[in-house]
Amino acid sequence: MSELSLNSGLALVPRDDAKQTMKDFKTDQEVRWCPGCGDYAVLAAVQSFLPELGLRRENIVFVSGIGCSSRFPYYMNTYGFHSIHGRAPAIATGLAASRPDLSVWVVTGDGDSLSIGGNHLIHALRRNVNLKILMFNNRIYGLTKGQYSPTSEVGKITKSTPMGSLDAPFNPMSLAIGAEGTFVARTIDSDRKHLQSVLREAAQHKGTALVEIYQNCNIFNDGAFEPMKDPQVRDDVTIRLEHGQPIVFGADGDKALVRSDSGGFEVARTAEVDPARVVVHDAKNPDPSQAFALSRLDSPSFEHTPIGIFRQVERPSYDEQLRHQLDEAVERQGKGDLAALLSSGDTWRID
Repeated sequence: MSELSLNSGLALVPRDDAKQTMKDFKTDQEVRWCPGCGDYAVLAAVQSFLPELGLRRENIVFVSGIGCSSRFPYYMNTYGFHSIHGRAPAIATGLAASRPDLSVWVVTGDGDSLSIGGNHLIHALRRNVNLKILMFNNRIYGLTKGQYSPTSEVGKITKSTPMGSLDAPFNPMSLAIGAEGTFVARTIDSDRKHLQSVLREAAQHKGTALVEIYQNCNIFNDGAFEPMKDPQVRDDVTIRLEHGQPIVFGADGDKALVRSDSGGFEVARTAEVDPARVVVHDAKNPDPSQAFALSRLDSPSFEHTPIGIFRQVERPSYDEQLRHQLDEAVERQGKGDLAALLSSGDTWRID
């Protein structure tokens, strides 16, 4: 058994020379999701991946909002914060800005992050706060028992839309890229190898990393991503993005992406196009237009759906720049005086 030491805030924490395992990141709490929920697969993937980071558990924090996915912190043997609906990115921003020694993760759902939490999400992305955001997208409200969500397709029959949804759904990848997200990726709950490969890249990214995870809700929206899971058709509809590689897919590599006349992308038969026309994926291109065009291939039927890292570029993080400003202020003015600050500038005294 690994030698353990007592640490404030956590019961037992591995010493620096003790190798951590998946078991170290499991809590004694009963995991309470519906049997067969895709959340179980994501939880197992995250718990088995975290030991690779080489971080002590007290230096990792999971912050969640409200929803099925937001029970996540209870099942992670790290620090955690179950916050309020849609506000997890705001709370996590304060934590990341004040504690650079922490690895801060946000766990949220499509309803939590794109409805009441929409503004918090886009501002975290544009600021490039050092956060890793896992968005569980099941295209439904699960915790409140099956209402349509911001990612539900037009015409979706739910308890709150008995005649079909009239709302055009959000495309999380397009939204994130439009907000100048520096790391934007998509994966799927049932593909553990792919999920963990994306998580590894997200964890190493300096700034906001948004990972959309297609996650099945087998109670209220079962089979929402069936084309991408069905062994008979998944290779023909799933486009696996790899930086620096031509975008070719299909069971026999018989499909390729080429530029369309409109400036976007379209699917062509690989054998019928000049290889020079096949688009080479460039996730590190500072210009987000190619990544955005890839995100527009989505359709409710999942006829052609990219997964992988859409965009991965470098830009100074918000918290890094904030600390630099504070250091400059201290150098210029010395230690701050809060009382003097509060009574300075445009203030008046009324006798």
